[in-house]
Amino acid sequence: MKNFLVKTIANAAALAVAVWLLEPDISLTGHNTGRKALTLILVALIFGVVNFVVKPVVKLLSFPLFILTLGLITLVINALMLLLTSWLAGTLDLAFHVDGFWTAVLGGVIVSVVSWAMHVLLPDED
Repeated sequence: MKNFLVKTIANAAALAVAVWLLEPDISLTGHNTGRKALTLILVALIFGVVNFVVKPVVKLLSFPLFILTLGLITLVINALMLLLTSWLAGTLDLAFHVDGFWTAVLGGVIVSVVSWAMHVLLPDED
């Protein structure tokens, strides 16, 4: 349970940094700070589920592209996972939106780097 909480906090922090750096193109809106924080946690949960369920299937199906592009297809897959998270958040009436593929690519890079740094800093035992 602690590992799940740590990963959710890391995802929320990574998404917050992406929203902060790419503000007009990745938006998180809300009436107040508490509402934004709750939305960010819920979006982080959705992002975690998408990365746990969908991403391995997409990686398996695109394995030849991993070999062909020497792993650079990971940037595209991360962008697609962020766009899927944005779509699911919109479906659930959460105020999180990613505007466009190239924004999602840059956001995916930011989320990956910040998430990695958060996992290094936060404890990871169960």
